[in-house]
Amino acid sequence: MEPLAWWNQTAERGQLFVSRHRRSVIAGVVAALAGFGVAAVAVAPLVPGTDELPRRVVAETVAPLPLEPQLEALAAHAFELSRSAITRPGESAATLLQRLGVSDPQAQSFLRRDPVARRVFEGRPGKMIDARVLDDGSLVGLVARYPAEGELRQTHFTRLVVERDPVAGWRASVDLAALESRVLLGSGTLRSTLSAAGEAAGVPSPVTAQIAEIFASEIEGPRALRRGDSFSVIYEVLTADDEPVVWNRGTGRVLAAELVSGGRTLQALWFVGRDGRGGYFGPDGQSLRRSFLASPVPAEFSRVTSGFGMRMHPILRRLRKHEGVDFSAPVGTPVSVVGDGVVEFAGTQSGFGKLVIVRHSRNRHTLYAHLSRIDVKRGQRVAQGQLIGAVGSTGWSTGSHLHFEFHVNGTPKDPEVVARDADAVKVPVAERRSFELHAQRLGHKLDTARSTSTAALTLPRE
Repeated sequence: MEPLAWWNQTAERGQLFVSRHRRSVIAGVVAALAGFGVAAVAVAPLVPGTDELPRRVVAETVAPLPLEPQLEALAAHAFELSRSAITRPGESAATLLQRLGVSDPQAQSFLRRDPVARRVFEGRPGKMIDARVLDDGSLVGLVARYPAEGELRQTHFTRLVVERDPVAGWRASVDLAALESRVLLGSGTLRSTLSAAGEAAGVPSPVTAQIAEIFASEIEGPRALRRGDSFSVIYEVLTADDEPVVWNRGTGRVLAAELVSGGRTLQALWFVGRDGRGGYFGPDGQSLRRSFLASPVPAEFSRVTSGFGMRMHPILRRLRKHEGVDFSAPVGTPVSVVGDGVVEFAGTQSGFGKLVIVRHSRNRHTLYAHLSRIDVKRGQRVAQGQLIGAVGSTGWSTGSHLHFEFHVNGTPKDPEVVARDADAVKVPVAERRSFELHAQRLGHKLDTARSTSTAALTLPRE
């Protein structure tokens, strides 16, 4: 028989056998595979485990390198040090460089004569200085950061760079950059005052001052707080090139706060509506502030020395009606506008000294006198709580204080009464769902703040 014919005949017989005995063939294949599995299981344990592998301890003596060559190499290496300072009143190039540990006559001469570099010492003190210095005292470079001018003060900073060019020598340049913010949180427990509790927890005093202002309508001033009361807060820190700024009170806005006092838990959440206007609300959507504040200065740093009504005039020495309220506070204490409005006057006016007048709705005006500085200009729109100047003693003044007046249709009114009777604000119905989601997110962050005792925790950006 031919091989091909034999192969075909054998294949046909095989197919016929499989078709007649299908179940038997399948069972045989399964049994064979199972046998392989058993064999594998039986063989695997014969391989030794890692614990049974042979081990060997190797010991070797390491001789240290000679010390003298290392000291020589270290002495030959030029170190570059980073040093920081804040400019002081009357600062000169010599005194600033001395405080920075710089001994470089060429750098000092350049800072004195270059018109751009001289700006480091011009204007207000408080500029943030970062310098890079070699170990021999020579200056590598210097960066000064300070507030931008005018309206940009709230959002930008000025960066002045002084650096050594290998070819052209020293040069100075200046530019504007945007302030950035980081969100921090913290909490503390009162042992004496709210500001002391904040300081112990690493929370800046302007932040605790904002907390006192936010809950001013719910508590009878900071002095009503007692030992054992506690607070939690989420707030912004303004930064210039990742460095916390020392102007604008160093902090941005408080985003959420919780105050536990006398068995009550008070919460405040910052919410901005569709119209772009923001305010502090409780978790129920009820505003914690009325349309006007009773005080334009932080309660933590001030006290009322003269109320509204008749009094003995401190300069004229005769009984006379006092048409406002005097708040005694240190020079430089921030002054905030008590309600939304437009600046109608910003300048100097006889006995009032440096003065700001703000026009509000419904023929209402507020007046802020004896300021040490003015941070707004005429025609500028301002929002409640916005910084407009600082406490001073300009004009007819016997000491550092703010004279504050509230006028309705041209008639002076008691600011405390106006603030108490001012309208409360609620979250609009159309924005209720958005507020609830916002409140839920801030509530989770407050839970985190409540569990920490410092302000070192930075929240991730959303």
